[in-house]
Amino acid sequence: MEKLTNKEEEIMRIIWKLEEAFVKEIIPHIKEQKLHYNTVSTIVRNLEEKKYVSYKAYGKTHQYYPIITKEAYRKQFMNIATKRFFDNSYKSMVSFFAKEEKISAEELREILEIIENKEKQ
Repeated sequence: MEKLTNKEEEIMRIIWKLEEAFVKEIIPHIKEQKLHYNTVSTIVRNLEEKKYVSYKAYGKTHQYYPIITKEAYRKQFMNIATKRFFDNSYKSMVSFFAKEEKISAEELREILEIIENKEKQ
C-alpha cells in the first residue's frame, strides 16, 4: 500500500464515508479550503493509480468507490507509526498517549478488558 498525502487521505476518508461518489459529490465534504473540481479530480485519479479506489463509468463521468478498506489502511498506518516512532513497541506508544493525557485510566482499563477477553477466546 502506497503512502497517501494529507489531501489524498482527506479525500479517501470522504470516499470511505460516502462509499461511492462522483467528484462533484466529494467537494462539499472537503474541510477548510474548498478545492476546484479539477484539483479534486486529479487527487482522485492519483488514488486510483495508487490502487485505493476504482470506478464505475457512466459515459464520460466516473463514480469512485474504495477498494482498500479504512481498517486495512488504519492497520498499515498504525504499524508504520509504531515502528517509526515507538521502536515497534505498542507499550511505548500507549505510554506516550498516557503521558500526553490523550488516554484516560478508564480507557486503559477498557483496553485491558478487550485484551483479556480476546485471550479467553
